[in-house]
Amino acid sequence: MTRIGITGHSNLAAGAVDVVRRALKEALAPHTGNGLVGISCLAKGADQLFAEEVLAAGGRLEVVLPSADYREAKVAPEDRDAFDGLLIRSALVRYMPHRTAGEAAYADANAVVLGGVDRLFAVWDGRPAGGKGGTGDAVEAARAAGVPVDVIWPDGAAREG
Repeated sequence: MTRIGITGHSNLAAGAVDVVRRALKEALAPHTGNGLVGISCLAKGADQLFAEEVLAAGGRLEVVLPSADYREAKVAPEDRDAFDGLLIRSALVRYMPHRTAGEAAYADANAVVLGGVDRLFAVWDGRPAGGKGGTGDAVEAARAAGVPVDVIWPDGAAREG
């Protein structure tokens, strides 16, 4: 069994979605057929693309939600159908013990993801996160914990804003 977690940018540019999706599919390919388990917080962008590709590859999806109010507080109404579709296809959903989303909730969710994986995929442009629980911070924490990190930032990947 191979357990892979995801961290990545939520603000992928619309034109970058397909190129990132293909890169995730390629990165997952060597791990399919070995009891692949993908662990995601289901944030918009990279997390959801990863979750979709894990399921498409026949893997099992496990979800770690940062807080009890995560869906209502952080998932835009127009994005809830996609979020809910992944959530109901998950084999396991775990909530962190926080009523509201925030830095502590995200840090705890990231710690649970890192503690339960053999490797971490990072859809990351390489820029530092600035200590606010972003992708760069998750990569730094994984490396400090000795978790192998595969940075996925293919040609054509870009962030909005």
